[in-house]
Amino acid sequence: MYKDENFKIKVLKSIFIVFLFFFNNYFQLIPILLFHIDFNHISDAVSIYLTTFSNIVTTLIIFLVYRKELLVEFRQFKKHFLENMDIGFHYWFFGLIGMALSNVVLTYFLSAGGATNEKIVQNMISTLPFLMLFNASIFAPIIEECTFRKAFKNVLKSKWGFVLFSGIVFGLLHVVSSFSSPIELLYAIPYSCLGISFAYMYFQSDTIFTSISMHMIHNFLLTLLSILT
Repeated sequence: MYKDENFKIKVLKSIFIVFLFFFNNYFQLIPILLFHIDFNHISDAVSIYLTTFSNIVTTLIIFLVYRKELLVEFRQFKKHFLENMDIGFHYWFFGLIGMALSNVVLTYFLSAGGATNEKIVQNMISTLPFLMLFNASIFAPIIEECTFRKAFKNVLKSKWGFVLFSGIVFGLLHVVSSFSSPIELLYAIPYSCLGISFAYMYFQSDTIFTSISMHMIHNFLLTLLSILT
């Protein structure tokens, strides 16, 4: 009975975190109302500041919801740090290979012009590069890993069910909100390759901080490369 009740609590937490992920943009209304920002005339820079605010609030709520589990997993991550990072780099490498190969196929063989989501991110980076570096390297990995990995793993007991579902949903949600043509949906494949690698390393290490760390490294390097080039 206790196990059933514990599982129900995990399910409720997972539903709440997923709901939070999809509606976290509404936190932007707080500074908009406080500072009387004209909602119809928001510049790119202000939009990034508002996104940063909503990311901070979302991260704090996630910590409050998962604080006990996160503290346990962080201690486990520190205790086996080198082993966990070895797992992380190992599967991240395979994720990168999957991303690279699928991007080559999409770009050169299908003549796909690139995901709209990626173009939006590049525009934001050019507007406020170092704030975007902070957002991409800190908040995005924490929020996305706790949503697509931890929340899903807590309710999906099958290893491959969790790994594939987590990775595919992660990939799809990076393109469905901004795609401009059906062929752009294929760009879910590169994102899914990365998502699957993050999910697998989490399952293998049994601590969310392995995938969070690798997600941070991945986003930091890509964003920094975009800023420098």
